[in-house]
Amino acid sequence: MSQPQPTPSSAPQTDLDLKQMANAIRILALDAVKNANSGHTGMPMGMADIATVLYSKFLKFDPKNPHWFNRDRVIISNGHGSMLPYSLSYLTGNEKITIEEIKNFRQLGSHTPGHPEVDVDAAIETTTGPLGQGISNAVGFAIAERVLNAKHGDKVDHFTYVFVGDGCLMEGVSHESCSLAGHLGLSKMIAFFDDNEVTIDGRTDISSSDDVKKRFESYGWEISEVDGHDHGAIEKAIEAAQKSDKPSFIACKTKIGYGCPTLESQPKAHGAITGDEEIAGVRQNLGWSHAPFDIPDDILSMWRSLGVQGDDWSPEVDFSGLDKVIAELKESFATDKPTKATRQLSGACLEKILPALESMIGGSADLTGSNNTKVSDSKVITKDDYNGNYINYGVREHGMAAIMNGIALHGGIIPYAGTFMQFADYSRPAIRLAALMEQRVIHVLTHDSIGLGEDGPTHQPVEHLAALRAIPNCYVYRPCDGIETAECWELALKQESAPSVLALTRQGVPPIREEADPVNKCELGAYILEDCAGDEPEVTLFASGSEVQLAMEASERLGDGVRVVSVPCMERFWEQDGEYIQSLLCNNSIKVAVEAGIRQSWDRMIGGHNPFIGMDSFGASAPADQLFKHFGITADAIVEAVESKRKG
Repeated sequence: MSQPQPTPSSAPQTDLDLKQMANAIRILALDAVKNANSGHTGMPMGMADIATVLYSKFLKFDPKNPHWFNRDRVIISNGHGSMLPYSLSYLTGNEKITIEEIKNFRQLGSHTPGHPEVDVDAAIETTTGPLGQGISNAVGFAIAERVLNAKHGDKVDHFTYVFVGDGCLMEGVSHESCSLAGHLGLSKMIAFFDDNEVTIDGRTDISSSDDVKKRFESYGWEISEVDGHDHGAIEKAIEAAQKSDKPSFIACKTKIGYGCPTLESQPKAHGAITGDEEIAGVRQNLGWSHAPFDIPDDILSMWRSLGVQGDDWSPEVDFSGLDKVIAELKESFATDKPTKATRQLSGACLEKILPALESMIGGSADLTGSNNTKVSDSKVITKDDYNGNYINYGVREHGMAAIMNGIALHGGIIPYAGTFMQFADYSRPAIRLAALMEQRVIHVLTHDSIGLGEDGPTHQPVEHLAALRAIPNCYVYRPCDGIETAECWELALKQESAPSVLALTRQGVPPIREEADPVNKCELGAYILEDCAGDEPEVTLFASGSEVQLAMEASERLGDGVRVVSVPCMERFWEQDGEYIQSLLCNNSIKVAVEAGIRQSWDRMIGGHNPFIGMDSFGASAPADQLFKHFGITADAIVEAVESKRKG
């Protein structure tokens, strides 16, 4: 079929036009799921009318320039309904989502995977599917818009729209993020609740009795309720929402699987509707007589008439002063030789970095003083003043991580925020998605081991370093002193396509690196801190973070044949060329790894039969020095392990 050029006369004029446009979404979703024999048909069929009104009456977008910075953002939080955004991209003329891509829905190598994966070229703003993440990302988008608007004025002035279902709102992360959205008065955020009262297992009342509208009202949102299939009512609700001084929650009463003769409004409509008789019934009910994947020219022309022409402006992230700041920090640490916790040394780094890198926004999950994420140049963002660079996230670790993903995805800002490393368990789903989406998000995780002491095993991370290292494309940095901390901050900030974790101590550590080497040694991931006397080491001690000092102490007692290797970032080490990796690993030395966490992730470096000095249990409540001695993470233990191997 030829692709018509949009003309003013092809714009939708009547309610019948809108119905036909919405039915095009429904049929494309139906045909794609049938073709794949896999997918979720019910949501795009149920929310098609809302999307049609939004796109035809309100949405600011440029289908030929999907990267236009000042476009409205549309997030599909109930991401199983991915054929809704794919249909919208195709119908509006996005060049990446062709009809062939629709036909290849859920197939290997297509641009139409089973759940939306961030692809701005295809007008997909974020990766969704794990429920609750998308609406939480949307809060981040909305924060970024307001902060950049305060800085750049009308150059950044757009809405964030999010489609959200019952499942998203059952997930706890939605409570965290939407509560903060209300607190911050994010008036440019509008949520469309697919209020169809259906989940996979049955009607929502089998598991939930919440009054969702009252819940959002308590958060400080503007609430309205409409028939999700009444175009006029939807239009009026959006008009009112755009004028509100609060974030808006539009509860849209919809019918999942709209148009299905037997499955409409039924739980079975959630998934793939593929039965020939049911599909034929849908076509009959919607008055759609066209072949699969065939959108009539007049309907396609109405869709293709939508959108406006955007510009090419976008805010710049200026790194020009960062190298100088890092060099000065390293020189300062080399001169002053502070014995401090790496969380404090990180704070000292931020004191210098933040003024030099104005695009950063920090925060903490109610642990600001402990995480050292707020510095003298920090200014708290409030609903009355978005001209700031620090967010009080409250005790909302998961929401914080998901919101930071949205901030990063929006563009123009580098987000960082802190909590205790043990609470990475609460943040993990969002950290994983940041890695999957290749987003620069920096997690400042302090209190990184049993070294936090008296708070005890509930707060002492043991398996967390290994668990975070297990996430592909996630860089875990564990610096040993001030110079390494500065270097790790530099690497995290310059890593454009991955999240970073800074694992930082509560307890003080001595300075290890004596000179401010102009080369960033941490970039290698692992490097020789102190070498042996001969060509080949008899013993190689590998350590990270606060345990590097123990390896150095043990080295002095073990003699000249000992090499000490600092390992601030395993991920970076395994990215080095084979020759460099072999230079540290491929020798006949006794290899010992030392880290106040579990062994997992170290065997690849030292092998399964060499000693590991660390944890194999949960911690305990006591002062840090007593705990390290109690659990055998000491220089004495390292020496004993080496001597035992020497004896064979």
